[in-house]
Amino acid sequence: MIKRLVLASKNPGKLRELQALLQPFELTVIPQDDLNIQEAPEPYFTFVENALAKARNAAFHSGLPALADDSGLCVNALGGAPGVLSAHYVGEPKSDLRNNQKLVFDLQGVEDRRAHYYCVLVLVRFAQDPEPLITEGRWEGEIVLSPRGQEGFGYDPYFYLPEQGCTAAELAIKDKNRISHRAQALAQLLARLRTNALV
Repeated sequence: MIKRLVLASKNPGKLRELQALLQPFELTVIPQDDLNIQEAPEPYFTFVENALAKARNAAFHSGLPALADDSGLCVNALGGAPGVLSAHYVGEPKSDLRNNQKLVFDLQGVEDRRAHYYCVLVLVRFAQDPEPLITEGRWEGEIVLSPRGQEGFGYDPYFYLPEQGCTAAELAIKDKNRISHRAQALAQLLARLRTNALV
């Protein structure tokens, strides 16, 4: 059974969400920064390849099971962009503010602003694990051109949820952690961990 788990992320927003979602389970969750593990390169065009690379990197350097997330915002009218480049939409250094400014600029005059958040979670028991557990979540919405709300991170102030009548940044954290793309993927992952008697 898995008792200790490395989170292969340096993103403080993702770390907060994943730690909150994993809190009810008897797992000691260790951010990779606490073990001085450097971020893995993310050269791939798909979320799953990047997540797998991050999970294997954290497991290799820690000797522990590792969980990695790769996620992003995909906008229909932009051909799925920013996609896997969501955190780096404007290049380096990473900046939520500048990423959102570019998103709004790119959607000026565009009527169809449907979009979704997409998340892939990958858990490896060890670095060369031939059977990684892989789950995904998808959260539908649309982009608004003016920010709303103070919660969340990334593109949340611009990601409007018609069913809730608010942006992701206006949701209470407990509600976001129940319905988001990351929450969906983690619920599937935990179900598979239980099925395989790993937690």
